[in-house]
Amino acid sequence: MEFFYFLMRSNYPRIIIAGMRGGAGKTTVSLGVISALKKQGRSIVPFKKGPDYIDAGWLSAASGHPCFNLDAFLITKEKILSSFIGHFGNAECAVIEGNRGLYDGMDAEGTYSTAELAKTLRAPVILVLDCTKVTRTAAAMLLGMILFDPKVKIRGVVLNQVAGLRHEKVIREAIRKYCKIPVVGAIPKLRGEQLSERHMGLTPFQEHPDVKKVVAYTAQIAEKYLDLATLWRIAKSAPSLQAAHKTDGNRQKKKDFLPVAPSRLAAVRIGIIRDSAFQFYYPENFEELEKRGARLIEISALKAKKLPDIDALYIGGGFPETHAIALAKNRAFRNAVKEAAGGGLPVYAECGGLMYLGEALVIDNRTFAMAGIFPLRFSLEKKPQAHGYTIARIERANPFYKRGTVLKGHEFHYSAVSLSKRRLKMQFAFKMERGEGIMAQRDGICFKNVLATYTHLHALGSPEWAEGMVQAAKEYRRGRR
Repeated sequence: MEFFYFLMRSNYPRIIIAGMRGGAGKTTVSLGVISALKKQGRSIVPFKKGPDYIDAGWLSAASGHPCFNLDAFLITKEKILSSFIGHFGNAECAVIEGNRGLYDGMDAEGTYSTAELAKTLRAPVILVLDCTKVTRTAAAMLLGMILFDPKVKIRGVVLNQVAGLRHEKVIREAIRKYCKIPVVGAIPKLRGEQLSERHMGLTPFQEHPDVKKVVAYTAQIAEKYLDLATLWRIAKSAPSLQAAHKTDGNRQKKKDFLPVAPSRLAAVRIGIIRDSAFQFYYPENFEELEKRGARLIEISALKAKKLPDIDALYIGGGFPETHAIALAKNRAFRNAVKEAAGGGLPVYAECGGLMYLGEALVIDNRTFAMAGIFPLRFSLEKKPQAHGYTIARIERANPFYKRGTVLKGHEFHYSAVSLSKRRLKMQFAFKMERGEGIMAQRDGICFKNVLATYTHLHALGSPEWAEGMVQAAKEYRRGRR
C-alpha cells in the first residue's frame, strides 16, 4: 500500500461530525457531506472515531478512499496525530465521524470520547441534533453542549428529524438567539430507509445490493438540506496542527508525523481471508504488515477451494452467520484450512474468524459445519454476549506474543460458545483484565501455530501484533526450506 510523500504542511482542513447520542444521524450526515463534496470534485479522506468497521466501510465507499481509525483507547494521542497527518496525504479535507454522544467516554470524565479526539486534533465540531418532539428546548440542549467544555469547538449544528417548516423556523430562531452558532443544515424526517440495519448497526456495504445508489442518495440529502459552502469554510478554518501538541515538554518534530514506507522486499506471504463473510479489517493493520515486508494475498472462504502458497493466514471478523450455508458448503476450503493448521501454518483469527475455526455454527437450531480446528460450537443469541473495549494480558506461550504483553482491543459479538464432545490439546493465551473473551475471562485459544480470539486489535496501538505475525510467518517459511 502506497503513501503520499509530502512536505510538512500546517493546514489540514477538517471537521468532526458528532451527535448528542448514538443513532442521532451522524453516519447519514457524514456520508452525505463526503459524497456531495466528492461530486464537486474535491478529494476527501475519511476517518472514524471508535472501534468500528461497518460505518468506516461506508465512509470508504463514499469517498473512494480507505477510512482510517482514530481511537485514543486503542492508539496513543501521539500516534493519532501521526496517523491523521500521515494518512491525510494530498487530500483537500478530512471528514471524521465521531461515535456515541460527543462527550461519552469510558467514565464520568469522558475519557476517550469524541470530544477528547476533537481537542487532540484541534478540529471544529459539527453537531447533529435530533429535533424529534422539541422546539426551543433544542437550543437549550445545544447551549449546554457548547458550554460543557469550552475547549471543544462546536462550530455548527445540523438539525435532524425536522417535522416541517414551522418546526424548523422556531428551532433556527432559538439557536440564533441563544447559541450564536450557524445552523448548517436541517434534514426532515425522511421516508424510506436506504441504510438498512442489523444487530451491529448498518448493513456492511459489502452486502448491500446497491452501494452506489445509497451513496448517491446521501449526496442528494446533503445537497438539498445542508449548507455545504459553510461546512467547507468551517473545515478550512481549522487551526494549524504543526505545533498542536508537545511531547515530554518539547514540540513534536516533523519526522514524528511522517509515515514509514512499506518494504519493497516481500519477506513473507500472508493470506487474508477477505470476502463478504469476513470484512472487518483496519487498513492500518494491512499497512503495518506490509511495512515489515509482508506481501498480502487476498482469499475468499466462499469461493476458493484451496489455500495459495502462503506463510501465514489472517482471518478477520465479519458476519459468518449470514454466510453459514455457503461457508459450510465449501468443504474443500474448510478442509484445506484445517490441514494447513495441522501442518503448522501460523493462523491468526479474530471474532468471526474464531467462529470459522470452530466445529460449527448453530443458527435457529440448524448446524453448519466450519473448519473444525477447535472443539467449539457457536450459537447466535438475540442479545450481545460481549460489547466494549478489552485489555488482555498474555499469560501463556503462543505463536505470536511474548508473555507479559498487554494488548488493548475491543469485542462485540452475539455468539455464545460451548465446548463440543471432542477433546483437543489447547490452551488460552490471554487473561482478560477487561472484557469477556471466549470463556471464563480467557481468550486467545491456541492450537499449534493457530491463535483465535474475540478481541479485535489495531496495529498502531498493538505493534506486537504485526511483529508477531511477520515473525511467525518467517519462521514457518524457514522451516519449509
